[in-house]
Amino acid sequence: MLWLYLHFPHMLLDHLRRHRQSSRPLAILSGQDPRVAQACPEARALGITAGMRLKTALALAPNLDVIQTQPGQDTQVLEAQARWLYRCAAHIALRPPDGLLAEVASLQRLYGGLPGVWQTVAQALETHQLTASMALGHTPEAARLLARADQGECTADTARIRHRVTGLPLSQAGFDRTTTERLQRLGLTRLGEVLALPPAELARRLSPDALSHLQKIQGTRPDPVQPWHPPHVFRQEVDFLQDIEQSQGLLFPLQRVLSELEEELRWRQQDTDSLHLSLRHRQGDDSRIHLRTAGPEHRAEAFLNLARLHLERHPLSAPVTGLRVCVRRFLARDASRGQDLFGKHSHPEEAWHTLASRLQARLGASALQRLVPRADHRPERAWAAAGALGEPHQQRPVPVLPGHRPLWLLASPYPLGEAPAAWLSGPERIRSGWWDGQPVQRDYYVVQLADGPLAWVFRDLRNDWFIHGWFG
Repeated sequence: MLWLYLHFPHMLLDHLRRHRQSSRPLAILSGQDPRVAQACPEARALGITAGMRLKTALALAPNLDVIQTQPGQDTQVLEAQARWLYRCAAHIALRPPDGLLAEVASLQRLYGGLPGVWQTVAQALETHQLTASMALGHTPEAARLLARADQGECTADTARIRHRVTGLPLSQAGFDRTTTERLQRLGLTRLGEVLALPPAELARRLSPDALSHLQKIQGTRPDPVQPWHPPHVFRQEVDFLQDIEQSQGLLFPLQRVLSELEEELRWRQQDTDSLHLSLRHRQGDDSRIHLRTAGPEHRAEAFLNLARLHLERHPLSAPVTGLRVCVRRFLARDASRGQDLFGKHSHPEEAWHTLASRLQARLGASALQRLVPRADHRPERAWAAAGALGEPHQQRPVPVLPGHRPLWLLASPYPLGEAPAAWLSGPERIRSGWWDGQPVQRDYYVVQLADGPLAWVFRDLRNDWFIHGWFG
């Protein structure tokens, strides 16, 4: 087998820099006594290095932006990177805190050879603005060591890969500090010198863990890889370096997250009609926003417009320190939607869903109601409101009603004051409602009045005439 390993030396730093507009130097802190764990290129140019105390770093760069790492944050960011790698390779595994492993031997035919696989992953790294070192190896551990030492190259030649692995210094061979010092006292400086020792000598001088590590590098000991599959939920978080007090400041980072959501939905060939947005505050509970669309949607622009309309109606109650976007509901995409000559969707339902979603975001979720037919011949009872537009509902069979009925039905009939100029169709006799105490006995006609409009009129048992609706 052939394995590709991706090592992210500044994974959390790259993740934070993608969602910020400022060009000020940035450093990530860790530990109880805050020390610099990672520094951006601008900060390193000012002399800030890993392991430096916070006071020293601030003395070198007074305008330095700093952020303290949170427990579990590395794992969340690593899983976010695993999502896009999963689109390139199906068999991948997480190597916390900063590595991903993928089996690529089976992908060469798909991408037209090993260089195609390498180039595809490299382009994805550039698209996601990530700094990573890649390496290939015939064992997972060999690929990991080469990637962490930045000694990888696009080759499947076993002899060439082995030459690079054996040339690694002991400090980059993955041994613990005690084992490294013991081997160096023996005069060994390279991993190849250790591998050249007789097996009995290795077993006598190395601990069981160190010996197991060597055997995994060579492939003489099983190194099972637990495959990772993305959960069927989209979840993306963004931490802000400075508190955001105006809702307008949320749109830039939110746009980046929604673009990733659109990319995820396109890859899944799915849509969604429900998006959960949480705004984190320094004090108090999170502000939760539930955005619903009138129909299936996947475009980042559509979700961003809904969020903008909602934030205009509901100003921020407190400064925001971070946001989270979560989607748990996925819908099958309608494959029948066509495209016009320029590749844009021309399905009429898409425009209707966009309009309805914007009206709901501006006027409120319950402002638009869905109408559903009812199995009743009485016109005023042949339909009913069935909740807000966009809410899940049970599909009901539509009753087939005879005759022609207008879309504009009056709230209550009023007397017909003049004789019709022309009788176009009818009668449609309706006798119903005797079971609920509201019986009707009417004969309906479609007529044209003297001044031109088409009306729906009826005659009751007393031979009185009424107008019940209008045709467009």
